[in-house]
Amino acid sequence: MELIADIFLGAGALGAAIYCFILGRRLNRFNDLEKGVGGAVAVLSAQVDDLTKTLDAAQATAAGSAETLTDLTTRAEKMAQRLELQMASMHDIPDVPARSEPAVAAQAPAQAQAGGEPMFVRHRGAVAQ
Repeated sequence: MELIADIFLGAGALGAAIYCFILGRRLNRFNDLEKGVGGAVAVLSAQVDDLTKTLDAAQATAAGSAETLTDLTTRAEKMAQRLELQMASMHDIPDVPARSEPAVAAQAPAQAQAGGEPMFVRHRGAVAQ
């Protein structure tokens, strides 16, 4: 009886050894970096690292853009306040314009033209002869 039990025990150990050998080979093929799931995991891990770096760069750029936009908005609000003050101060200026020298100088060519003097003269006959 002991001999039969030892034979069954040896057969069970041999079966377990064969099972472990086959399972080890399958596991090696499964974890192969070129063809198996291990390669897919390695590729996905590299892509996650690249995406993380890209996301960090995008966040830094967005933060810089937000800061610039905030500065520009603040400047625009200050300019709008200055323009409002200037427009309000324009109400204090009298409606009658004072005569200045540039305005008088601008009227001089108009008066010369009204007097009959032509501003430009073309002599056709002088050039052809």
